Amino acid sequence: MRNEKWGIALSSGFPEKIRIFDTTLRDGEQTPGISLTPENKLRIAKRLDELGVTVIEAGFAAVSEGEMEAIKLIAKEGLNAEICSCARGVIGDIDAVKKSGADSVHLVIPTSDLHLQYKLKKSREAVLKITEDCVQHAKDQGLIIELSAEDATRSNSGFVKKVFFTGVSAGADRICPCDTVGVLTPEKTYEYFSKMRKNFANVQISAHCHNDFGMAVANSISALRAGANQVHATINGLGERAGNAALEEISVALKFIYGVKIPIKTELLYGTSRLVSRLTGVPVQPNKAIVGDNAFTHESGIHVHAVLEQPLTYEPISPELVGVTRRLIAGKHAGTHGIKATLAEMGLHPTDEQLQETFQRVKTLGDKGKRVTDADLQAIAESVMGLPKTRSILLEEITVVTGDRVTPTASVRLNLNGNVLTEASVGIGPVDAAMNAVRRAVSAVEPIQLEHYHVNAITGGTDAAVEVIIRLRKGDRVATAMGVRGDIVMASVEAMLSGMNVLLVDYNKINSKRVENGGK
Repeated sequence: MRNEKWGIALSSGFPEKIRIFDTTLRDGEQTPGISLTPENKLRIAKRLDELGVTVIEAGFAAVSEGEMEAIKLIAKEGLNAEICSCARGVIGDIDAVKKSGADSVHLVIPTSDLHLQYKLKKSREAVLKITEDCVQHAKDQGLIIELSAEDATRSNSGFVKKVFFTGVSAGADRICPCDTVGVLTPEKTYEYFSKMRKNFANVQISAHCHNDFGMAVANSISALRAGANQVHATINGLGERAGNAALEEISVALKFIYGVKIPIKTELLYGTSRLVSRLTGVPVQPNKAIVGDNAFTHESGIHVHAVLEQPLTYEPISPELVGVTRRLIAGKHAGTHGIKATLAEMGLHPTDEQLQETFQRVKTLGDKGKRVTDADLQAIAESVMGLPKTRSILLEEITVVTGDRVTPTASVRLNLNGNVLTEASVGIGPVDAAMNAVRRAVSAVEPIQLEHYHVNAITGGTDAAVEVIIRLRKGDRVATAMGVRGDIVMASVEAMLSGMNVLLVDYNKINSKRVENGGK
């Protein structure tokens, strides 16, 4: 098999059907600081099902009442994906899985001497007995069984084989040697899973790779080429320590580099990534492959010029294939072609002379170390072109109430193109309440989403000025803006309204009206 786009000769070692086992809601939630409510778990599960994953590991039923409730909610939803719950080698855990209504149990049994000695404090013989008893009990409960050997890649290979033979003989449907602390390399992974496939020719084999050395995705792909037919992954690579293999990276690499058929609808990856980021509170790093802010964003003048002529010059795939749009941003490294294209999206069409002046002002700001947002670029261009400062949305009044034992609440009155909008909302703090109130007021008329929020303190002391940077989206258009105030609430609202105005002010319509009115 050959990938014609890149001219890469590929092995045909991949299985005909690849299964994706998503563990965002279990292993991903074990990321320090993440705790999802049952309702938010259900939201993510529904999106994962729409994305096309084969199995959703919805949680760990025996951990808490909230986990049990979440898995029950997801199991009752009637999703296409198999719903799974994790369990230790404990009969009570398996009973909890059955009670949750999950289709399958992910039974995790430690196998390394390190884990046996310091965690379980049991002998290998005792672990084999536990494996047999738990698999048989799960089978009696009518559950599909995925048996994982925890820390398998640091375990005695003969003992891992015994655990899996014991489990399969007792009724396990799938087996999974876990690279729990990410010590495999792609070469070792291929060798490991090739041997595993020879020993278990007729059993479904999964790969569960962690990213401690940054090789989880590469190892997962090597495992599939060597004989595994299912991979465990998480959205955004969430997980303990350095995380798990990233589902979006595995999926796109398989589809667009290796030309392998996968069940994932890649055009939903960006939206799924952002949903998980919002609900978990874990931001996606800008340079993250596939779904990071910078993955399809260009500033350098040389690059932008080439991309505008032929996107493949600096993009391996079209951004639309993963559900995002290309962005050109202004800054120190920008060129006139990129600035002209960005202004055209806003409906601004400067003369060559005006473009050069705008370009020089952007460069000057960049040289001073300032980030040039879309709102900044719009303001610069308006000034250079002699345009009146046109804003669709203006803040008329905002009131925020907060305090001990008081739920933070905000009310706003906005003027949107002459129409007064009022709204109130609550939040986890005064900033959240204020932002929610603004969003609710505007979203009643225009569907604008907040994608990113970041705060920098730019002076010292308790009276420090703060710099708030936000990114908003309206359909395919994205806008960045900044607010700087001594009051973080007002800085946030200022940034929000500036970004909204970039998305709402349409100079194409304004210019059309001027033509209709005789140029006035």
